[in-house]
Amino acid sequence: MRRAAILALCAILLALSWWRSALPSQNHDGAVRFTALDVSAMPPAPGSQFAVAGAWVLASNGDDFGGYSALEVLPTGHFLALSDRGRLLIFSDPSLGAPLARMGWFLAADTQDKRAVDIEDSTLDPARGMLWVSYEQRNAIVRVGADRTGPHTVRPLAMRDWPENRGPEAMTRLADGRFIVLSESGHGWFDTSGPALLFPGDPVEGAVPVSFSFRAPRFFRPTAMAALPDGRVLILVRRLLWPVPARFSARLLIADPRDIRPGQVWEGREVARFAAPVPVDNYEGLAVRREPGGQISVWIISDDNNALSQRTILLKLDWRDASRKKGAEGNPAP
Repeated sequence: MRRAAILALCAILLALSWWRSALPSQNHDGAVRFTALDVSAMPPAPGSQFAVAGAWVLASNGDDFGGYSALEVLPTGHFLALSDRGRLLIFSDPSLGAPLARMGWFLAADTQDKRAVDIEDSTLDPARGMLWVSYEQRNAIVRVGADRTGPHTVRPLAMRDWPENRGPEAMTRLADGRFIVLSESGHGWFDTSGPALLFPGDPVEGAVPVSFSFRAPRFFRPTAMAALPDGRVLILVRRLLWPVPARFSARLLIADPRDIRPGQVWEGREVARFAAPVPVDNYEGLAVRREPGGQISVWIISDDNNALSQRTILLKLDWRDASRKKGAEGNPAP
């Protein structure tokens, strides 16, 4: 009886902590507030190669806000955040002054069916302006053209058996046109590795992928991935520490796609760990940007799950590349 009461109490607390409104969106207030946090009060840096250059808490009264699980830097220099409810948020760089922000539907599909709009990651071809988006509960990849042509959708056979709620969680396009897609699921309860795919070309065009496994640190799962100028990739991984109220841990890994082998395990090396006093939440969006002076910055956004106990946090990290070789343009230090 006592155990049943404890389980019932935990269920109630969990429901309150992760509470979402089931009603259709009514408040379309588009105003977004960016509250800067004091980064000088955030030593130590999350990693020896990184420094926190900016941190903001984003908030809005509008029902279209929140749940951001993907982040991109657009050719204009603006940021595009996509949510697991099919919304978008476009905003200017908050480190350059008061940011301008705009919210809306990503593909103008006003639906409350989360299975149809559950975006988990995205990747961009800046030269052509094409955007690819992964949908978790559909195990699908959608491509949209710069002129809003499309969308073109594919549900790769290699992703057919991925769990609907732990599908294509992290995805990036490499400079040579290949795509890496990581599942959030594992091969088993105690296995830290999970399904992963390397597409030799555009998945939407029918490219047949190579299957391998990605191994995250113990208890962590991948949530986002972004390509670096030197051909390597950054992988954001997250761990749920405690569900009521939700508390998270996050790390940043670096990995080299040249190490991927069919049927074998691929893993990264930890380069950053997020813990107090650096704010930590459900980090799911990741973007890499080359600053005007050549510096590489890394931007991370959290998914607040539209929960009362969570926040939408935006982090800017400067990559301290003191050992960069002369002539190796934009090549981050290992």
